[in-house]
Amino acid sequence: MKPSLFPSLLALSLAACGVTSFAAEDAALRKLAIGTVNVNAATSSAAAASGRKVALDRMTENLGAQLLAAFQTGRRFQLVGRADGAALVEEAAATGKAFAFGEADYLLVVTVDDFQDAMETKTFATLGTTVTSRTLRLAAISSVYEVKTGAVLEVANLSVSRTAPEEQRGQITGDTRDALLRELVQELAEKTARYVSDVVYPARIVARTNEVVTLNRGDGTGIAPGQLWEVFALGTEMKDPDTGASLGREEVLVGKIRVTRVTAKTSQARVEEDLGIDRGALVRPVAQ
Repeated sequence: MKPSLFPSLLALSLAACGVTSFAAEDAALRKLAIGTVNVNAATSSAAAASGRKVALDRMTENLGAQLLAAFQTGRRFQLVGRADGAALVEEAAATGKAFAFGEADYLLVVTVDDFQDAMETKTFATLGTTVTSRTLRLAAISSVYEVKTGAVLEVANLSVSRTAPEEQRGQITGDTRDALLRELVQELAEKTARYVSDVVYPARIVARTNEVVTLNRGDGTGIAPGQLWEVFALGTEMKDPDTGASLGREEVLVGKIRVTRVTAKTSQARVEEDLGIDRGALVRPVAQ
């Protein structure tokens, strides 16, 4: 379900943002504002009660920086993030220009709604050994808003988890164990960046030569050789007969492709099933 966006929420979220810009040649890219990462009250209270509040705070603070890094790697947006806001406002004032946070096209709001950090010890009597493992889970609700209208484009529940033997992480040094926290945050940030990119810039076929197609997805976007993707041709726009609201365009499955090569900005795939695959068609990975 897509919740409504109250004007006050949008204003507060944008007011908490600043800007990190790309090079001049990327000026045509759409602008994405990244709001401050939030933690819902229940998750924060549960972490405090279990003595893991500091770990949660560290992960939340790091998630903001990791989101910026993940989006910069993809280079599909001009980023508007909180970290550089003060410097940009100061620079704009020095040049006599007004800086407007609302210049962003989209706003990403991330709210952490689940954090689990559990230790499990198993004793194997026949082997005469005891193994302790640590399981971490971090989940967040990622909402993408269109700034000009305040409309919610998409809302997704994204989560990551990891289990590792403590022997591999160290049982005494906390910094060694907490390396797992950083890995988990980085994974969630990359997953979020891919999700937002797919919402704003759907993966498409941009060229075809015989049985080889080229996709507008490159390194750092989650695409990898061997993956199977489905191909959809876009039809006419559909509307709800009761409300008149747009239901998007008709999508017709026209084939399947398998990724063979990934480069910095694009990927190539070989056609495995063809019912009318052509340039401009949407592509989505088949769930494994």
